[in-house]
Amino acid sequence: MNEGKRAIELDGNLWFTKAETRFLGADRIALLQSIDELGSINKAAKAQGISYKTAWQLVNTINNLADKPLVERTAGGKDGGGTVLTPSGRTMLEQYTVIEEEHRKFLENLEERLADSGKLYKFLNRVSMNISARNILSGTITHITREAVNAEVTLSLKGEIPLTAIVTNSAIDKLNLEVGSKAIAIIKSSYVIVGKDIDVQKVSTRNVLKGTIAKIIEGPVNSEVDIAVGDGNIITSIITHESCRNLGLKEGDPACAMFKASSVIIGIN
Repeated sequence: MNEGKRAIELDGNLWFTKAETRFLGADRIALLQSIDELGSINKAAKAQGISYKTAWQLVNTINNLADKPLVERTAGGKDGGGTVLTPSGRTMLEQYTVIEEEHRKFLENLEERLADSGKLYKFLNRVSMNISARNILSGTITHITREAVNAEVTLSLKGEIPLTAIVTNSAIDKLNLEVGSKAIAIIKSSYVIVGKDIDVQKVSTRNVLKGTIAKIIEGPVNSEVDIAVGDGNIITSIITHESCRNLGLKEGDPACAMFKASSVIIGIN
């Protein structure tokens, strides 16, 4: 396949990104549209040909990176509740439709305007890279404390939830991190420990974020636990079935997401 054909394949492939992390694109917009039409994330997942677990993972990522949650769960009703878009979610759908139309018009004339469309393909492919870590949280830097080699960086997540990371001084300089700037915190789900009835004063782990269990998805070996923290932040942890049973974890119960400051990667928007 030559470079020209590869560039043509990009037609209509529009993505909103944050810190080179895919935020919203055609597939996720389609999922939001299905949720809006069907009122159920389970039905929406089937309509999009993806698993229920994958659909929840995408929704959590979208909500974590958005300024305000785009999707929310509802309680009650004959089926025990459902999943709907928030007003911000519907506004985002409308805005994406407008931008997508303008994007399509631009790409229709792309070959005439660019001498080397292969370079455009490589550029777009690079900025649409996804991050494998499950937890990607957006916030504002509130404190930076430098020491001899490392620095402590504190982010304020949505709902004024503090999150602390330990990074090198060279990383601070390379990323131009400063108080007041936007940044994202990236944490692998395997680094997140789930606890109940935790006394923060008796735990050495720096980040102990209190919240409510929003979702539990059981897999063949492990359980995926989503904890809602603050105003629309979802932190996902992967733990064993045995741990889930021993803790007696249930949706709606209070719980803590705990992880070391050294387990947090900081990225910039």
